[in-house]
Amino acid sequence: MSFKQFDNEDVIVSADSISSTVWSTDTYQLTTFETSSTQEAATSGDYYLNVFQTGSSVSTATTQFSIAYGHPDGVGSSPYNTNVAGKSPSSTIYGQYRNLVLGDEEQQLLFGGIASTKGFYAITVDRARYKEKLLPGTFSLTLADGSQTVVLTDNSAQTSTVSYNDAGRVYQVISGSAGSAYDGGTGFSATNGYVASFGLFLPDIGVILLNAQALDNHLPNLNFTTGSSDANGANNGLLKTRLSNFSLNSEETISSNYVFVRVRNGEFNYSNNPSNITGSGELRHNSMVNNPQSYITSVGLYNDNNDLLGVAKLSKPLLKDFTKEALVRIKLDY
Repeated sequence: MSFKQFDNEDVIVSADSISSTVWSTDTYQLTTFETSSTQEAATSGDYYLNVFQTGSSVSTATTQFSIAYGHPDGVGSSPYNTNVAGKSPSSTIYGQYRNLVLGDEEQQLLFGGIASTKGFYAITVDRARYKEKLLPGTFSLTLADGSQTVVLTDNSAQTSTVSYNDAGRVYQVISGSAGSAYDGGTGFSATNGYVASFGLFLPDIGVILLNAQALDNHLPNLNFTTGSSDANGANNGLLKTRLSNFSLNSEETISSNYVFVRVRNGEFNYSNNPSNITGSGELRHNSMVNNPQSYITSVGLYNDNNDLLGVAKLSKPLLKDFTKEALVRIKLDY
């Protein structure tokens, strides 16, 4: 016997959620934030700023996330054409993320239901870092200037009903830690009569939008003032200089197929090796006539057309004869 059909109960599907840090440093916290002067000077630097875990010239440097600034009226960057108002890199960034998050060019991005007159900062985690999605409740961003600090998180721990849009799940960015506000309230910015969240946490697309107006109002001690000049990339650099500590985990669902290969006592006792048979078709070794034995070293998985799809290797050969049965469990992760 060379082939054996699996029964339905021989194949079991399982799914497990795996969490790990998104940073290539393999640490929960990222505390070093470096950029590339070459990228800043290039055209791409007018739109976004790549942030590395070490100097960009170091061989191990990899992009961890990028920073971009968006404004609906093109404020904060140089216009493409001085005769056409409101069209600049910042308006392009605003439109890009508006379409990504809302899927509608006519709507405004709202933070806790309130618009921002100063636009937003977009932190986009590199796709290779977060794999499937970000893990709510693990987001913690510390902004600092000297001894003055503020810690931002998402509100997942105090949200009973999750909101959704074109980008998937949506949480508000608040002042607090581990998904909750410090004071047990909303954790929103409430300064100068402007009550709104500090941004949006979008775990399914790896994006965090920070409300520039809330940051400006709430962080005067950090000298955080979103610029309205035509200096391309200036606001990206402002946020980068205030980064102090960034913690974030990813979440990935690993689906596994468990295949149970059951070998009964009367099965697979004869070797398939051609050298075991003489030219006349007899067993080469007489001892194999009354006491046949074989060693199971691998298991091939085939489709209904007998096409080989995969091979599982045993860690050591498994002796098989008419007095023994075997159970081999194969795990397929994808």
